[in-house]
Amino acid sequence: MIEPKFPDNEYERQRAVERYDLLDSLPEESYDNITEIMSYITKAPISLITLLDNDRNYIKSNCGFPLNESPRNISFCGHAIESEDEIMIVEDARKDKRFHDNPLVENHEAIFYAGVPLVSPEGYKLGTLCIYDHEPRQLDEAQKKALLSMSKQVVSLFEQHKQNKTLKNIKYKLEKRNLELDKFASVVSHDLKSPLANIISLTELLEQENAGKLNEESKTYLSYLKNSSSSLKDYIDGILKYYKDDILHSYKKETLTLSTLISEVKKIAVPKNDIKLEYSENLEVLNINKPVALQVLVNLITNAIKYNDKSTTEVTIGLETSNTHYHFSVKDNSKGIPLNHLNTIFDLFTTLGQIDKDGNIGTGIGLATVKKLVESQGGEISVISTEGVGSTFSFSIEK
Repeated sequence: MIEPKFPDNEYERQRAVERYDLLDSLPEESYDNITEIMSYITKAPISLITLLDNDRNYIKSNCGFPLNESPRNISFCGHAIESEDEIMIVEDARKDKRFHDNPLVENHEAIFYAGVPLVSPEGYKLGTLCIYDHEPRQLDEAQKKALLSMSKQVVSLFEQHKQNKTLKNIKYKLEKRNLELDKFASVVSHDLKSPLANIISLTELLEQENAGKLNEESKTYLSYLKNSSSSLKDYIDGILKYYKDDILHSYKKETLTLSTLISEVKKIAVPKNDIKLEYSENLEVLNINKPVALQVLVNLITNAIKYNDKSTTEVTIGLETSNTHYHFSVKDNSKGIPLNHLNTIFDLFTTLGQIDKDGNIGTGIGLATVKKLVESQGGEISVISTEGVGSTFSFSIEK
């Protein structure tokens, strides 16, 4: 018997095997199906998918063989990965000086062997797809082709397994980071909102106690201080809301009418009833995530009011349906959005620099939150706008 040599790139090859995280893994149907098919096609009693580990030949899938691993120094597969041939074929191991007194031959009657190296995309030979028989024989061309084709399928499964593992790791890291961000947002909100509230209250108190005593410059400074503090408070509230709105995604869908939904929107977004709000209820009932729909409509209508320079704010809500989605539109007569900003208004922290009716500039969080909520419900959102005329936001929510 001749022991198989280790490849010159053994260290790199071994690291490649380990990256797939398949050693000592549980049996998997996708691999077992392949070995069963190869056993059937080649009419061989034994078919294996193996991975060559440091000192063993680990058997990932086993059809007809009593072991799940064997020593690497007696493995046929160790020779196969060193072979220059696409398929290493041993017609009668008893007559081959490499194997004639091999324990696999003597104890398990491994007389015939055919193995195809499993080659990673980087070129490392990881193991083999192989068959054994208990008597001397040959393979026809169709059987050889099947072995070669199936070896590529095995490598594809290896790659898929590695990619799934990578995606799971990324998902875990993202979930952990989101938890950290959520915690950070809560801590920052709590730690900053209270001092800001104190600053705003003290500024207002200072204005009241010194009414008539302050010069114009002092009034300007106080106004700037109060407005800046209020803007920062809104910014912090927006960040916290952006991360907290994930809770809304989990609410179950419920049945309600559009008029009921609009009624609740008006209570929140239009407390003074000082706008012209129209809608046509062309559907008897909706089955929808109510908190999400409510939050989206409130945000869009609030923006229509805040950024409106007309004598009367007009908002029209439309609703259509398809087989899979509800399609909403919110049309207003606001200032409109500059053409060069239409592609970025849904990005977090993107602002247009426009001043609302109260003299404040937006935080760039509201529309990002709207987009996040809509997409969480399997929908999309878009906008068309003409400066000085108004905007129409269209969004869909999956039924």
